[in-house]
Amino acid sequence: MTITCQDEKLILDKERAIFLPKYQLLAISDLHLGKSAHFRQAGLQVPATIAQTDLQRLSLLIKQYHPKTLLINGDMFHHGLNTDIDEFSAWKKQYQELNFLLIKGNHDRLSSADYAAMDINIHERSFCLGPFCFIHQAPNYTEEELYPISGHIHPGVTIVGKAKQRLKFPCFYFGKEYALLPAFSLFTGLYNIYPKASERIFAVTPKSVLEV
Repeated sequence: MTITCQDEKLILDKERAIFLPKYQLLAISDLHLGKSAHFRQAGLQVPATIAQTDLQRLSLLIKQYHPKTLLINGDMFHHGLNTDIDEFSAWKKQYQELNFLLIKGNHDRLSSADYAAMDINIHERSFCLGPFCFIHQAPNYTEEELYPISGHIHPGVTIVGKAKQRLKFPCFYFGKEYALLPAFSLFTGLYNIYPKASERIFAVTPKSVLEV
């Protein structure tokens, strides 16, 4: 789905990403690579294919939009180094010309040397472009002249069907003060958003992005 925000064109993709054509920038949030491996190390029975699936989805997005920059809006890595992150390092080698940019989130705890070894450009707090400022947690934003795009809370929305069935989906949220991106990883929970009349919510269904 294509929308206009702050007089700029944004494409909302059902794979939980946004693309800014003017800047050739693909943005996602809360990738949480390493989360499944971290849980397995703790003895929990979590499938080993979660990271592979998320990286395959990301490859499809890169192939579709041909961005110059991939921006991860926080929580790219869930914890310390593990097998999922080793898999990411191998996957990334096929995108030598793509600029990987990370705005650090509360789960991004690797050392500067680890990020440098993977050729990931780090922004400790935010990254501003045009009328937007990407930041992991919107409440930490202070530049009033720009519109913040945040992540962190894994927003979701509940839709009630004609038979009164209740379905919960990840969503994009655009409010007066800031926007929220859905968590990219499939291995995350959802925090329900209840929009006000002036706010826009776009549910991410398996087939499309729908305004609700």
